[in-house]
Order: sequence, then structure tokens, then C-alpha cells
Amino acid sequence: MMAKLAKHKNILCGFSFLLVVVLIFLVSGSPAIVSTSLAAKKLPVYCVQRDDKYASLTFDAAWGNEDTQMLIDILGSYGVKATFFVVGSWVDKYPESVKALSDAGHEVMTHSDDHAHFSKLSAQEIRENITASCDKIEAVTGVRPTLFRCPYGEYDDHVIETLTEMNMKTIQWDVDSLDWKDLTAAEITKRVTNGVKSGSIVLFHNAAKHTPEALPQIIEQLQSNGCTLVPVSELLLDGDYEMDHTGRMCRPGTA
Repeated sequence: MMAKLAKHKNILCGFSFLLVVVLIFLVSGSPAIVSTSLAAKKLPVYCVQRDDKYASLTFDAAWGNEDTQMLIDILGSYGVKATFFVVGSWVDKYPESVKALSDAGHEVMTHSDDHAHFSKLSAQEIRENITASCDKIEAVTGVRPTLFRCPYGEYDDHVIETLTEMNMKTIQWDVDSLDWKDLTAAEITKRVTNGVKSGSIVLFHNAAKHTPEALPQIIEQLQSNGCTLVPVSELLLDGDYEMDHTGRMCRPGTA
């Protein structure tokens, strides 16, 4: 009897050891499994894979309104169309500026209704928040937004999934001007012009202290380097696409 028990114990130990080895291999020795897990994370669009020299200038509008008309005038003088992500409460306060942006040919997209922390909201709260902001923008511009930028740049899988279910693309950025930190015009210009590449999305703010001063130099340098500046919707790829692990929108099979 004791011999049989010892035999069964040895078999059980051997099976347990084999199971541990298999699990170790699956976790650490199988790149395919690891990469699949990483690829499952939902990402917004940070930039776009393009063969041409196209990029987008974007401006978040949530608080002040000191420089909006100045930005419209500067962009207009260079024939540049940009994308403005505006908060619904900002639309409530400054509908004339929202209309001016739209009338000048710029895209007016949503930056939420109240600049909430979206990763803390339920899917239903997100839908209600986005719908409210889009309703306000459409009432002023006549065009319903199709793009969204997360307040604070914060997101998680359920935020991206909810926006995707609403047929909206979530847009981040790969070049941050840091204009909200009150950098000098020269510092902003250097950050942006050194960072922009084909398919880049640049982040500015409509009420940052030195952005109007830096913007002409930025546009001139980018255009002189052959860069064409377009609204985000024109930068995005048509049809099927993939997202690589950095948030770059790519053609199928190239991520």
C-alpha cells in the first residue's frame, strides 16, 4: 500500500513539474502570446503613416478665448486649415467664436462637454457627455463632429471602445507644443519644428500665452520644408487601417 502511494505521489509531482514548465514557456517563451496581449490595448490615433509630407495643427479650447480670432487670422494668412477641439461649455460661452472658426474653414470637433476625466465615467455617461457636446457644436456650425480628443489626454480601453461604438475616432497627438506651460515663442517653435514628421498631429491651446507669437514661425518653417498642413480628418487614412503599438494609424499589413 505504501509503495502504491509513493508511486502515485511521484506521478503527481512529475505532472505538476511538467505543467509548471509549460506555463513558464507560455508566459516567457512565446512572443506571439505576449505581443497579442499588448496589441489588444485600445489606442487613440497619435499620428498617421503617410508617404507624403502632411501634418495637422490642432488646438484645444476649454477655458479662455483671448486669442481665438488672432489664431484664425494667422492661420488664414498662410492658407492653413486646422482642427479645433472645443468643450461644450466653451461653446455655451463663446458661440460667436465657434461660428467664426467654422466660417473660416476650420474643423470644430469635440473635446467633451465639461472637460471631465473620462476614464472615471461609465459608458453611458460618456455617450451622454459626447452627445451633449456634439449637439451644441452642430447647432452653431451645422456640422456634427466625428472626432474626439480626451480631456487631459486621459483614456483607457472602455473610453476608446465607447467612442468607436459611437462611430467617432479618438485623436491624441505625437508632438506637444507644451504652450500651456508658458514656454517662450522660440521654445515652442523649436519643439514643434523639431518634432513634426510626416503624419504628425501637433497639440496647441487656443488661449496659451505665446502660441500666437510662435505660430507664424512654425508654419513658415514647416511649409518651407515641404510640409502641407491639413485638418485631422484629411490626415486620417480612408478605408481599412491598423493601429500599431504606438498609436500610429497604418495601412493593413504595415503595422
